[in-house]
Amino acid sequence: MMQTPQAQNESAWFCLISLRKHEHIAAAQLAEQQGIKVFAPRIRFRRPTHNGPRWTTEALFPSYFFAKVDRASLRRVHYAPQVRGIVHFGNAWPTIPNETIEELEKKWGGEKIRVLSASISTGDKVEIIEGSFRGLEAIVSQVMPASQRVAIFMDFLGRQTVVEIDRRALVKDNDQRGSLFKAA
Repeated sequence: MMQTPQAQNESAWFCLISLRKHEHIAAAQLAEQQGIKVFAPRIRFRRPTHNGPRWTTEALFPSYFFAKVDRASLRRVHYAPQVRGIVHFGNAWPTIPNETIEELEKKWGGEKIRVLSASISTGDKVEIIEGSFRGLEAIVSQVMPASQRVAIFMDFLGRQTVVEIDRRALVKDNDQRGSLFKAA
């Protein structure tokens, strides 16, 4: 839900658009150079690559972050380095209620970067990133704690098969953003 601040000099939260993969840079520059309060949550997780899984860090909301600004400063913020603009609808500059940002910050727990778990457990959706089955998706059916092996269900040749595979050959489903704010 969006709101409009009553007075010209009353601060309100706005959603800013940054250059892709520069959200944290734009937010840091606004905070340091202009003293503006910002909220730019980031996540760190393992992503499959051609050379095996690699840790990567990116914005929770790609190309977007939040800043608390008074309307008189909007033009200055709009043209700040790394900022492409402020989310607007026609001539309207919608604001985000303080409660919404406070709730996001509370659920985020004050961390600048949240590390998403790379551990694999029963029921996880995974992608195979090494070996003959590379690129296939599967569901973990059993984690074998003593070894580095996992039993997975996978569709192979039109039927579901249980396969035992090395844990390091798997990466959890990348899109874990939705689960971040479900339970606090």
